[in-house]
Amino acid sequence: MKSFVITTLGCKVNRYESEAISEGLSSRGWHRAEKGAGADLCIINTCMVTGKAATQSRQAVRQSIRSHKGSIVTVTGCHAQVAPEVFASIPDVRYVVGNSFKDRIPRLAEQQGRLEHTTILVEDLARFRLFQDLSVTRFGKRTRCFVKIQDGCDAFCSYCIIPYARGRSRSLRPEIVIDRINRLKAQGYLEAVLCGIHMGRYGQDLDPVTSLMDLIRSVEILTSIPRLRLSSIEPRELSEELIRYLANSGQTCPHLHIPLQSGDDEILKAMKRPYTSKFFEELIDHITHNIRHVAIGVDLLVGFPGETERAFENTCRLIERLAVAYLHVFPFSPQAGTPAEAMENRVRPEIVKRRCQYLRRLSQIKRRKFNERFVGSIAEVLIEEKRDTNTGYLKGFTKNYIPVFVKGNGELLNQIVEVKIDRIEKGRVFAEP
Repeated sequence: MKSFVITTLGCKVNRYESEAISEGLSSRGWHRAEKGAGADLCIINTCMVTGKAATQSRQAVRQSIRSHKGSIVTVTGCHAQVAPEVFASIPDVRYVVGNSFKDRIPRLAEQQGRLEHTTILVEDLARFRLFQDLSVTRFGKRTRCFVKIQDGCDAFCSYCIIPYARGRSRSLRPEIVIDRINRLKAQGYLEAVLCGIHMGRYGQDLDPVTSLMDLIRSVEILTSIPRLRLSSIEPRELSEELIRYLANSGQTCPHLHIPLQSGDDEILKAMKRPYTSKFFEELIDHITHNIRHVAIGVDLLVGFPGETERAFENTCRLIERLAVAYLHVFPFSPQAGTPAEAMENRVRPEIVKRRCQYLRRLSQIKRRKFNERFVGSIAEVLIEEKRDTNTGYLKGFTKNYIPVFVKGNGELLNQIVEVKIDRIEKGRVFAEP
């Protein structure tokens, strides 16, 4: 029986698409290779959101070639879309497949014979194209399922290559989203995570035009999924209507991930981010005053060209004032083909590293303070399908995304359980059913 392995880097959309490729292969008689065993087919679903992610993608390809000698090595994802020649030049790479051709990978794997040259399947995504629907019915041993509702990005921030790797925004029709969630619920999933690249643009390309707000409302009415979670949403796309709806929803989780990138207005302008630090601060204050127990995560891009010590201090002071639960901190790395690549006044690497370390420590403080607010309170936790290997406890997440360790038997696996959060030890949150 033919075996395959998939290595996935990057975002939830990539993870969703890897699951779709896996299902396509399974339907053709392939099976996942056991851990540590050689595979007949190696797929590396790459990322290029940062320079580090691109480097890790190239390393993953070379590691796969070493670990699975003689396999059909297929490279796909955003790095493959933007720079296919990089992977075509690596010996033993059989296929380089752009994002719009991921659905062809299971068929390509069936082709017999040894090719003399690497086959490249990549097209220009700048022109308008319809949403490519890669269906997924199961997510392995996960308790949460991802549902890709949108692809592409219309923002064109000065540092970002993703609009070129994913194309313009396009959406999955709402009736298909609802049907997919209902089918996943029937498989036993209790939480669906709506994901996309520029999710706030959902529905603007459809006829009739719709919105993310309309989709959330329809999902809550027409599905029985107990939990709905949203992935990243741009600040300007968190409407007053959406905030008020989330404040009163018992189904959509009080958890928002909102990219900030910088707390300095001059840097935000150079990044082509369409808001000011004051707007962002007022938005977060408004959300936290209206959505009870909300957890807000924030993205920060550190070391953008021209980020002076004062600009960095502006970011730090803003974060200190905000009632956010955690930070995702990324060092700036120039991407070929973006306006930021040509910008002067680069920040020295050692300074970028120091600034990142400071913000990550600040994130730990924010996370601890947020978690401490809930000690002694009752919360609903979705228990995952396996125990934590370090503690032996069950592990799950509250609706506002606090990871919780729970003592209990196997009957609680993949169940929503009411618990009392009773203590925090060494950064871990413990609860009793």
